Amino acid sequence: MNQAVQTLKKFVGKELTESPSPYTHWLKPILLHVEEGNLSCRFKVCKEWTNPMATLHGGVTASIMDDVIGAAIYSMGEESFYTTINLVVDYFSSARENDVIIAHAVVIKKGRQIMNAQCELWNVDKTKMLARGYSNLLNTNIKK
Repeated sequence: MNQAVQTLKKFVGKELTESPSPYTHWLKPILLHVEEGNLSCRFKVCKEWTNPMATLHGGVTASIMDDVIGAAIYSMGEESFYTTINLVVDYFSSARENDVIIAHAVVIKKGRQIMNAQCELWNVDKTKMLARGYSNLLNTNIKK
């Protein structure tokens, strides 16, 4: 088990408060599961995340996916930061204020410079997929 996974495992069942990302702190994810390249978080949809139809805004959905994919990349224990070069999201269903949702990200392929990852967003009992996203991320060669 690498150091990143060991660090993250301390937060399983708790809010992920030690992220270097202020945006992650705003989202307030609860870490549910972590292995190298495989990570799940729980979120509670707040009013600020909704659109005029009172459903989870698509941009927030995409940003949750991007953030959880970033955490899955972090769990790989790489020396450098990776940055998103694309994110494609398919939307299937909606969530409303106070709904609890689950985001599960997994690294699909790790190349020398690019990693490919996927994230699925589900309702809390995993009976309804809300969205699925795919991303490619580039090694910045900027050391952590």
